[in-house]
Amino acid sequence: MPKETAAVIEQIARQYDHDPTRLMDVARAVHGRLGHLSELSIGLIAQSLGIHRAQVRDMVSFYAFFSRSPQGKNVIRVCTAVVERMQGADELIEAFEKELGVFLGETTEDGKITLEKASCIGLSDQAPSVLVNGIALTSLQPEDVPGIVAAIRAGEEIDTLPQARVRKNLRQSGPILLGPYDSGDALRKAIRKSPAEIIIELYASQVRGCGGAGFPTAAKWEKCRVSEGSAHYVICNADEGEPGTFKDRVILMDNPELMFDGMTIAGYTIGAEEGMIYLRGEYDYLRGDLERALANHRQLGLLGRNICGLEGFNFDIRIQAAAGAYICGEESALIESLEGKRGAPRDRPPFPVEKGYKEQPTLVNNVETFCCAARILENGGEWFSRLGTVESKGTKLLSISGDCQLPGVYEVEYGITVEKLLRQVGAEDAQAVQIGGPSGSCIGPKDFSRRIAFEDLATGGSIIIFGPGRDLLEYMYQFGEFFAEESCGWCVPCRVGTTLLLKEMRAVLDGHATHTELQAMQKLCGTIKTMSQCGLGQTAPNPILSTLKQFPELYEARLQSGDYFPRLDLAKAVRAGCASAGREMVQLEPHASNGNGKPCDPDPTPKSEGVQR
Repeated sequence: MPKETAAVIEQIARQYDHDPTRLMDVARAVHGRLGHLSELSIGLIAQSLGIHRAQVRDMVSFYAFFSRSPQGKNVIRVCTAVVERMQGADELIEAFEKELGVFLGETTEDGKITLEKASCIGLSDQAPSVLVNGIALTSLQPEDVPGIVAAIRAGEEIDTLPQARVRKNLRQSGPILLGPYDSGDALRKAIRKSPAEIIIELYASQVRGCGGAGFPTAAKWEKCRVSEGSAHYVICNADEGEPGTFKDRVILMDNPELMFDGMTIAGYTIGAEEGMIYLRGEYDYLRGDLERALANHRQLGLLGRNICGLEGFNFDIRIQAAAGAYICGEESALIESLEGKRGAPRDRPPFPVEKGYKEQPTLVNNVETFCCAARILENGGEWFSRLGTVESKGTKLLSISGDCQLPGVYEVEYGITVEKLLRQVGAEDAQAVQIGGPSGSCIGPKDFSRRIAFEDLATGGSIIIFGPGRDLLEYMYQFGEFFAEESCGWCVPCRVGTTLLLKEMRAVLDGHATHTELQAMQKLCGTIKTMSQCGLGQTAPNPILSTLKQFPELYEARLQSGDYFPRLDLAKAVRAGCASAGREMVQLEPHASNGNGKPCDPDPTPKSEGVQR
């Protein structure tokens, strides 16, 4: 067996030229062939790539899709994001557990099926959903489970199941991101300009990065272009992992050519010959179609050498599949992952545009931003700048999910009010709207007249709607669970703070907290936001802080009076302990002592409970 394992790993490593920066690809391939990454495999991978075993182990232990112990031949991952739980994910898990006879995290006795959970798989508009061996099954009901399990056990092809349908769910297309487009149009127009002229066009458009931070795109491209290095790189961040976000999925399915051209224009502008699409592991089912689209692009002369007949203009794109880590949506963590490491954010400066991938100047934009850049070079910066608001130009793709009649993807012009958006999607009775996913803000009806724009309500694209009757604070707690689970663990304020925050929030939800403790929780939120290294920790308290501001009455209704309220119900805990240990409760005589060492006289106070051994 060790010889066979060594042969498999050597063959895979050779496919990647024994390049240690391709560790992610090697680990994915080995995991796919052997079902897990054992200590033996880790050691052989390290030997084959010429790196230390600890580096491989460190990387493998970080990502959700890698297992170091044997798994079932088939792996079912049930999405447990907030919207999925609103739509019945908990009941779906119960159905799978009952049908398989195992709990989450376990493998069936015959070794055929492992049941796991996933934080988010980008299908909140078609929830609840699961991934089976990377293939998405959507809009499931508990009654679907027996048939799915039977099909898996029978060895049927998963993608032939009736539930294996990922819909684009495009509800409204606009003129920029999802309008008609002929491959290469933007690119041919772009190369008639010099790189400096392209940047001037981007400045004229006033386009900003569409990931949520909104950094001016022209300034980013210009800085990367003038940064010195032996090579320059272009990276497309296709790792949208914010729960409730799935807009990039639609572009990747509907119009990837626009994104390819945007990346190629970027390569021409900054002087890069290599581009990479960092594709989230949960979207692996899209990879085949994307590879075919790239091949077609090469055949059209839009990628490769001497692109569009321009001698010396060489640029190509490869896809880097990820392995399940939300933090890798942060650009420096993404670069670390691309280099075959755990996805921990880097200290900045230097910024990636100066020292990024392989310590060289690197331009990182998301899918939507590259599409905008292509459209700007196709139609002009002035055309683009006429759309939107004063500080937010163009359009925005929004992923709408939760309690609404028409969930899906909408391309809207910046400046649309939340109120108008709710009418469009059929959610006029919304209790609250989460703008920008868990890291964004939760607003109530009094703020529904506000606008989706960087100068008002900024968002990377996620819009989650909570209807009347939902326990809003319970979902804020679930957002907190997401952050605590997805923290990379690098810095203490985030790693420990998010867990402490969960504990405090649970006390509020259970009615065991006081006003004093609520104030302490707010201070903890401030510490986490201020002291965390990257955006995950800096935004993790947002669900709590925004609901405290918008819905203080929901917290007030659950608080106890006074400065202290015991969080432990001792009598309940003793009863539970007795039940667990199989012991019987007995009634003890009250007050063996009156406090001065003398026996107490019997009195009428209630009797306490004790344990019968």
